[in-house]
Amino acid sequence: MIKVVRGNPTPEELAAALAVVQARAAAVANQPSGAPVPPDSWADPARVARDRLPAPGPTAWGRTYWPS
Repeated sequence: MIKVVRGNPTPEELAAALAVVQARAAAVANQPSGAPVPPDSWADPARVARDRLPAPGPTAWGRTYWPS
């Protein structure tokens, strides 16, 4: 049950607010409960530096995350 406590919303405003609440409730209902969502593979740090480590030297820090 949703109750308007303050103000006097128009029917369009009330319908928009209820649509947002229903969409959020449907999104929460579709997610598995308690299961962590696996991170995307593009964000995996191992993907960037999997080939080789940079050669040591004064500019090695700049090549740490961007393989040549």
